[in-house]
Amino acid sequence: MKSYLSTELESKLKQEANTLRELHLRELLAPGSGRFEKMSLRVDDFFLDYSKNLLRGETLDLLLKLANESGLKDQIEKMFTGEKINWTENRAVLHTALRSRDESLLEVDGLNVREAVSAVLQKMEAFCAEVHEGRILSSTGKKFDTVVNIGIGGSDLGPKMVVEALDHYGCGINVHFVSNVDGTHVAQTLKKCNPETTLFLVASKTFTTQETMTNGHSARDWLIENLGEKAVQDHFVAMSTNIEEVTRFGIREERIFEFWDFVGGRYSLWSAIGLPIALFLGFERFRELLDGAYAMDEHFRNAEFDQSLPVLLALIGLWYNNFMDAQSYAILPYDQYLHRFAAHFQQVDMESNGKSVNCDNEPVDYETGPILWGEPGTNGQHAFYQLIHQGSKLIPCDFIGFVESLNPLSDHHNKLMANYFAQTEALAMGLTEDEVRVQLKSEGKSEDEINKLLNHKVFSGNRPTNSLLIDKLSPASLGKLVALYEHKVFVQGILWRLNSFDQWGVELGKKLAKSILSEIESGKARDHDESTTGLLTEFLNRSKN
Repeated sequence: MKSYLSTELESKLKQEANTLRELHLRELLAPGSGRFEKMSLRVDDFFLDYSKNLLRGETLDLLLKLANESGLKDQIEKMFTGEKINWTENRAVLHTALRSRDESLLEVDGLNVREAVSAVLQKMEAFCAEVHEGRILSSTGKKFDTVVNIGIGGSDLGPKMVVEALDHYGCGINVHFVSNVDGTHVAQTLKKCNPETTLFLVASKTFTTQETMTNGHSARDWLIENLGEKAVQDHFVAMSTNIEEVTRFGIREERIFEFWDFVGGRYSLWSAIGLPIALFLGFERFRELLDGAYAMDEHFRNAEFDQSLPVLLALIGLWYNNFMDAQSYAILPYDQYLHRFAAHFQQVDMESNGKSVNCDNEPVDYETGPILWGEPGTNGQHAFYQLIHQGSKLIPCDFIGFVESLNPLSDHHNKLMANYFAQTEALAMGLTEDEVRVQLKSEGKSEDEINKLLNHKVFSGNRPTNSLLIDKLSPASLGKLVALYEHKVFVQGILWRLNSFDQWGVELGKKLAKSILSEIESGKARDHDESTTGLLTEFLNRSKN
């Protein structure tokens, strides 16, 4: 069994962790330390402060050594140049090519990737223009004002997050997303739609995904019930590669938008899967989103590791995951528009690096992908911040804030950002016993009252955070932000010697569900473990009553 780092480096990092456990951020951030200047980085309109972390210059030197020894630079080039780094599926990983402005030749299995991507983007641009300008109309001759995207996983989470994040920039079309196979999701969505003005996008590479096709057929039935079967060809579009199944569904071949095996689902919002984004924003702003991601791609590909935003975030995350016993981390955007950002990156991170077999096909003996979670501030402050501040678990946090508000009402933004700065300070500095005692005395508390409250009001501090400050939320800055976290996840996968681009872990449950569905339909449970057989039998018996 091979580790992901040398014995010598592992030993030094463990020693460093022991040293850091004896230090407090109050000491590390003492006035005159110069720490903020040393541990902050500006890249265009992004500013990262990582000085409130439980690490020193020596720690970073060791982590950077790990990055260099891992062959990370070579792996980055392999990804960008189309080598098949997804080795379990023998696929290239080229979501970066979807947003690239590079015109140099890039081929995969005889396909000219640049030409293929350009052709689909041109088709998307033309389609968006025709819908917006009313040259593509509904079966009753009306202009479409509503889009319903039907997909799941990467065909839902990424596009939905972007549409909601960029709601400020919408061009007048309402976009809804249906993903859950629970009939409630599609039923509740259709209640908001007028069949005469609703356009459906069905996103499934194979056009066989159970959840997506179940919802797609329910939407089709609803449309036929209201407008007749001929309306399907005017109201449905597909993002798929299975032309035969798509046309059998009733969708015209010219309304099929292609994407490729070198685009993983969780990285697919940049592809034809981003059609709902382009329809919502207009294609020009969709292009700004792509250009923002391309800018981050270029930074990631060319910056030295100690000046690379994705590499620094990846190394800091690995430090807590593997040496400081942190089991999870939180992404905390201080912007309501980003309320689905953490949900999208739960998939990107945990589906990518939630693995326990390395590139040598051996079980790992070290921690890999962490648990990711989060909600926007200040909502989270009144929910789970108690655990982050005073709980027994170490939970590193990424705080994301914006200098400029898109909705500058009264003093809302100043209050929001006051909390953004205050929370990281409170997490780092804490509140000592002496400080609490002084505070309680100033409130007129008796000695007996002080003794009862004292321990409950102490904050240990020493809770680590990164602070990312961005000028304002725009299509370009969101593109950069999403690409930043995509690359962070990729770097960690390389360091842990994982394939971050397959997802075999989602398959077993799906296969078993197909088998059990036939049992539910027949009304008779077959052989399972005792618990599953008992539960299924209970369900079947009660369903008959």
